[in-house]
Amino acid sequence: MGSLALSRVEAVDQPAPSLVDEVARIAREALAPLAAGIDAGSVYPAEVLRQFGKVGAWGSHVPQEGPADLRCAIQSMAAIGEVCGATAFMAWCQTTLVWYAANSTNLRLAKRFGDGFSTGRLLGGTGLSNPMKSFFGIEKLKLKGRKVEGGYIVRGALPWVSNLGPDHYFGTIFEREDEPGLVMFLADCADPAITLTPCKPFLAMDGTGTYGVQFRDAFVPDDLILADPAGPFVNKIRAGFILLQAGMALGVIRDCTNIMDEVAAPLGHVNRYLPQQPENFRDLAAELEAETMALARDPYNADETYWRKVIALRLRAGEVSVAAAHAAMLHCGARGYLKSHRAQRRLREAYFVAIVTPATKQLRKMLADA
Repeated sequence: MGSLALSRVEAVDQPAPSLVDEVARIAREALAPLAAGIDAGSVYPAEVLRQFGKVGAWGSHVPQEGPADLRCAIQSMAAIGEVCGATAFMAWCQTTLVWYAANSTNLRLAKRFGDGFSTGRLLGGTGLSNPMKSFFGIEKLKLKGRKVEGGYIVRGALPWVSNLGPDHYFGTIFEREDEPGLVMFLADCADPAITLTPCKPFLAMDGTGTYGVQFRDAFVPDDLILADPAGPFVNKIRAGFILLQAGMALGVIRDCTNIMDEVAAPLGHVNRYLPQQPENFRDLAAELEAETMALARDPYNADETYWRKVIALRLRAGEVSVAAAHAAMLHCGARGYLKSHRAQRRLREAYFVAIVTPATKQLRKMLADA
């Protein structure tokens, strides 16, 4: 059975710049006033996420008759990230959830959820942090499942899954207990056998709807199975999973460059002695974007050379994010150290880009093992 090409919302059929410009407008007008609250954990921007979905931000990368193109999705995420890194992360969660449904060979699931996810009517995330680590020998799979009539019974707990709420969904993987094998499925947070537990406060991004998730013998019907077995499916979607994260990095890097530009007039006479200048990061961002756009045109490429390029790009994106945020702090000086200044928020968001799965250390291990 082949993958289902899901329908796009009308806005996605417009030229990419129109969609990205509309996403940027919503980010400036509706998201920017919420950024501090999202960072502090007092706001989860569900309505803004739905606004982005209505204009097509979550559906531009849906495969159309076979091929897929991630460029517009990444550009949209970068536009969001220029305003709020936490929301760019939630954008990645949502676009990745769409990516799962769009590539599933379970046509019933794809028809049921595809438009809901891609338009933002249904929100959710991705629970592949633990499975992605397990695939490279870093952790063991935390969810176990066994076959029963009409589906599976799943138990276990995941410590962190983001962009969740009581009516949200997310994709994750369990290991079969009754025979060898891995199964990927959609978890329904409304299921009474699935419990969401708030996490301890983070350094940043507490408004991202991040919870610990416990499965207490939850029944997962066949209609919610994304892939069984999961292995071939993961190999198909893995490049897209990682490439989409580049949008977070590009947004953070661009705004860190903006911050350096903003303090050039009052502090340029002394900032010129710093080793890293905004033009350095404009060049780096341009290089990263060009390489990202080239790779994003062909996310189903199964060549190992392509896969290594994806890993290397993602590694560099995290490292440049941290370097740009560090430079922005130094350019701002004491004013950037104020809680009210976004430079310190950008520093904390940049570290998240470097540690979210696959983290810097995992990416280096993946390159070493490839």
